[in-house]
Amino acid sequence: MRLDFDADVEAFRAEFVDFLNADLPTAAEASAQRCRSSAHVPQWARRWQCALFDNGWLQPGYPPEFGGRNATVVEQYVYFEELSRRRIYRTFNPQGVGIIAASLIQHGTAEQQRRWVVPILRADITAALGMSEPGAGSDLASLRTRATREGDSFIVNGQKVWTSGAHDADVIFILVRSDPTAPEHEGISVLLIPSGIAGGDVRPFASACGLDDVDFNEVFFSDVRVPVENFVGELNTGWQVANSSLGDERTLLWLSYADRLQEFIDDWTPSAPIDRAPTPPSSWTRGRCASWDQQKWDEPPAETAIRHPCRSSNCLVSRQFKLQPRRLWAPLESRASSAEVRPVRSRRTTSRPTRVVGSRDTCEASVPPSPEALRRCSAT
Repeated sequence: MRLDFDADVEAFRAEFVDFLNADLPTAAEASAQRCRSSAHVPQWARRWQCALFDNGWLQPGYPPEFGGRNATVVEQYVYFEELSRRRIYRTFNPQGVGIIAASLIQHGTAEQQRRWVVPILRADITAALGMSEPGAGSDLASLRTRATREGDSFIVNGQKVWTSGAHDADVIFILVRSDPTAPEHEGISVLLIPSGIAGGDVRPFASACGLDDVDFNEVFFSDVRVPVENFVGELNTGWQVANSSLGDERTLLWLSYADRLQEFIDDWTPSAPIDRAPTPPSSWTRGRCASWDQQKWDEPPAETAIRHPCRSSNCLVSRQFKLQPRRLWAPLESRASSAEVRPVRSRRTTSRPTRVVGSRDTCEASVPPSPEALRRCSAT
């Protein structure tokens, strides 16, 4: 789907398309070495991410020193639209680039940014996110992993679970309970823990995608000594750090995957040829996709929101988008009790609030997406 943008935005698009045509990885490169986890970046993907960073295309809204070009909100929309049409990821370490580097840009010291941010953005190193614990999934207030200040170090004890890519990561960005006497939302802090540190134990376990696609891990900390310079932000402000970085991820990712989700729905509706789908869908899946496709049009489309960009034309972090991305794809997360298939209205005949121009077709996929890759890039 293409919106009608002004000449400056289309010039931005054309420059990015020229870059993609010259530097996009080939299917042969991707098939030679697959990404085995969300913190494993093979050589071809490392070259791709470095090229994006060096040319200001990794995070266009960032300043040049962090792999961007101070792009406007609408330019960033166009950027993600072109990536989505080619079914290619910017990075195969999504937590590192989308959450951890963003957090350190906002809350880290100059030394932390030098040591961690640029290497993560250039794929010189990879990072994992240590949030979930047994009994504390998305509820950060229930964290029990402790960090106690002892001289120039913090002593960490506890356990994390479902930590994507921890066995391949060079560093783990971990949320810990730093003040057990404070209100539960106020006693959380953030530490950077390098891999292989004494007292740390990473234990991978098989994922739902199969034994050869190990991404999830349990991570145990037993009297792990972390230097104070690896402390991120202010003491007991981990809640704010986590919310700001996760806000970035939630806003950016929807742009990357909205078109891709629509493609899956197009492939899996009852009216689509069976052989279009990447895997043969069940009749229930095809029926539910048809229902979702209609429900989506009952929601205010994302294209409406992009007409009302944030006050600042140049934004460093995506929380400034002032969009409502979840409105468009909320039906995908619903738990409706009925799988009834309702008539599907055609996208080409349904009245839309914005003028749409150009083709809805996607480009030839350079790197074919896999179900496990889609899962990893949505994990936190």
